[in-house]
Amino acid sequence: MLVVTRYRVAPDAQETFREQAGAALEVLTARPGCTSGCVGRAVDDPALWTLTTTWDSVGAYRRALSAYEVKLVVHPLMYLALDEPTAFEPLLTWTPAGGTVVATSSLAADAASVGLGEAAGPSVPPA
Repeated sequence: MLVVTRYRVAPDAQETFREQAGAALEVLTARPGCTSGCVGRAVDDPALWTLTTTWDSVGAYRRALSAYEVKLVVHPLMYLALDEPTAFEPLLTWTPAGGTVVATSSLAADAASVGLGEAAGPSVPPA
C-alpha cells in the first residue's frame, strides 16, 4: 500500500514543517509493516510537500495510525494535509531485479460500491 499525503507550506513555515515531517517519518517507518518512507518537496512549487510511505498492507497502516507515538507525532501533522485521498493500492511495480510486476487487487470485490459501516450482514456474498 502506498500512502501519499500532500501539504501546502508557507515559505516562513517550511523549516518547522521539515522538522515535524522528519519526526513523523521517523515514527511511521519504525512501525511494523512500513517498508519505506520519504519527505519530498515539489521542484516546480517549493510550497508543495509530500510525506510518502509504503506498507505491507492496509491493516499494517491502520494499526500504525492507532499507535500512541503516531497519535502524538503524526496526527497533528495530518491535520495540515490537503483534503484529498491519500491511500493507494499499487497495481504495477517495477524493481531492478524483477522488472515490472502486475499485482492482483487485495481489495474486496465490492470495495468500490460498499463503504465502511454499510455491510450489514455477517457475510457478504462474493461478486
